[in-house]
Amino acid sequence: MTFYRQVGAVPPKRHTQHRDEQGRLYYEELMGEEGFSGDSSLLYHRGLPPAIVDSTVWALPDQRTSPNHPLRHRHLKLHELFPEGRPAETDMVTGRRLLLGNADVRLSYVAALRESPLYRNAIGDELVYIESGSGTVETVFGVLRVHQGHQVLLPRATTHRWLPEGPEPLRAYIIEGTGHITPPKRYLSKYGQLLEHSPYCERDLHGPAEPFEVPGTDVEVLVKHRPAGEIVGTRLVYAAHPFDVVGWDGCLYPFAFDIADFEPLTGRVHQPPPSHQAFEGNNFVVCNFVPRKVDYHPLSIPVPYYHSNVDSDEIMFYCGGNYEARKGSGISQGSVSVHPGGYAHGPQPGAYERSIGIEFFDELAVMVDTFHPLQLGEAARACEDPGYAWTWSGRGPSQWI
Repeated sequence: MTFYRQVGAVPPKRHTQHRDEQGRLYYEELMGEEGFSGDSSLLYHRGLPPAIVDSTVWALPDQRTSPNHPLRHRHLKLHELFPEGRPAETDMVTGRRLLLGNADVRLSYVAALRESPLYRNAIGDELVYIESGSGTVETVFGVLRVHQGHQVLLPRATTHRWLPEGPEPLRAYIIEGTGHITPPKRYLSKYGQLLEHSPYCERDLHGPAEPFEVPGTDVEVLVKHRPAGEIVGTRLVYAAHPFDVVGWDGCLYPFAFDIADFEPLTGRVHQPPPSHQAFEGNNFVVCNFVPRKVDYHPLSIPVPYYHSNVDSDEIMFYCGGNYEARKGSGISQGSVSVHPGGYAHGPQPGAYERSIGIEFFDELAVMVDTFHPLQLGEAARACEDPGYAWTWSGRGPSQWI
């Protein structure tokens, strides 16, 4: 995180006595990154934070991956995983289906109507994009209300649960890091303030406003962790409810960011993807492509030029508007395009010419670029459009001579 917040009751001096009305001590917990050298917050609990009464195996959803081999571009149709009009009898945690992953980042999708169990990702931060629907995220820090277009950042090891609201499922695209997801360093001062050239500022990041206390004993929390490289799950049972925090302060906490508050950068000619960057993680970046005016040079070509991903895989999640560069390819809302490192990609046939003279793009997409190859999860195999790779040439393998 980049700025300090104080919520609820905290003592005037850290690491000193903090008592309730009956004189009982609250228990201080430091939640911090990078040992004691990174951002942190101090939380004050009624019960002992480490007190558990049981620990058993939690069988995770299928986490297996397979190589993108033979190498080709792919189009994933995520709405086929959770079809429109069919009840989504899933929750935001156990219902996730893995699309793509490597040692640095994993991408999943879910449509949920049910309340999730309490959950904690002990591997890395999660950045969750709400494609549609609304609800709340209850966390150990407090409650966040979320709706379509929100990007919700949940720091590593934040205990939380998701509660969808209304008749429509909460559809979400989940970016799970191995480590932390932060604003790009070039947007930050040396002391952590978002600078003037950043496409968003601290006012756009909405954290919990008040403590959220829930009573209870023998409370289950699902934990995803990685003891020796393999991703596994554990079901911990806590003696007291983890949401027993009366106050906290610090610079580490969950927040919601509305993609509508992302300010796009434009220029006379086409701007490259780094101008759209919103966040970065370990060996990956996240970019937001939002509605915007486009190139105004008299000879400009607004859609992207053809480019080779020499060092990265490019994964684009299309979540609103129209996509000038992808017309004729079958791409629509809920699509993911997978353009792996190894050969060029770019606009579909005809899009290059059609874009000349266009002044505004009404598109909404979240892109993840990774610097190590991604492998395919079970969900990618289940929802792939088999004809996408051949849309640039107009003929596929059956037409080879």
